[in-house]
Amino acid sequence: MIEGTLYGIGVGPGDPQLITLKALELLRQTPVIAYPAPEHGESLTRRIVAPHLDARNDTFEEIALRMPIENSRFPAQEAYDLAEMLLSDGLRKGKNVAVLCEGDPFLYGSFMYLFARMVRKFRVEVVAGVSSINACAAALGKPLCARDDRVSVLPAGLPEARLLESLRASETCVLIKVGRHLGKLREMLRGEKLLKSASYVEYATMNKQRVLPLEKFEGDVAPYFSMILVHRSGEARGLWEEKS
Repeated sequence: MIEGTLYGIGVGPGDPQLITLKALELLRQTPVIAYPAPEHGESLTRRIVAPHLDARNDTFEEIALRMPIENSRFPAQEAYDLAEMLLSDGLRKGKNVAVLCEGDPFLYGSFMYLFARMVRKFRVEVVAGVSSINACAAALGKPLCARDDRVSVLPAGLPEARLLESLRASETCVLIKVGRHLGKLREMLRGEKLLKSASYVEYATMNKQRVLPLEKFEGDVAPYFSMILVHRSGEARGLWEEKS
């Protein structure tokens, strides 16, 4: 029997309409749909594609890949051992399997850990998706970069010295996974005299999207799905300054 193909599909940042046509086609025809889910509760990734899956008029198998969401426990090897076993079963039976991933699979996506395991055994195709970084820039109406601008994408949990090093070396800085690090980031940007150049977005493209200047955000804790965009200098900064 010919083995199936494993598809790693980026489903975008949250708006079901930001799924690519290729991803939509695969969602409509792949017999096995798998998606990451917290150890307890509903899968956000499944919720993003719900309108498309609910519109299918055929039967298909769903697999919830239960994963820990705490950074200290990620990636959890036992969770990926189980995911590998579940996905391999269908592939060996000749079924194509789609694994869904928020945003883009290869930009901080959980699928990359499965890819490293599965590509040695099966045919794997990756379908790029709209990232939250692109979605946040669009929500703000502020270009990420232009011409020779350098962009740094930095997880907020990095040590402050590493954050500062990249911030000072780039025209644009994207701070992701803000969460409980917001207070630290605000003080760092204030010290660099960049607080007025920082914009904040949470839940980009979702119904509860929120956009505001960082200096107007009250509190020191933000949702996990939040981002800060900082234009230190450069061509892109000039473009949005002209707009305002």
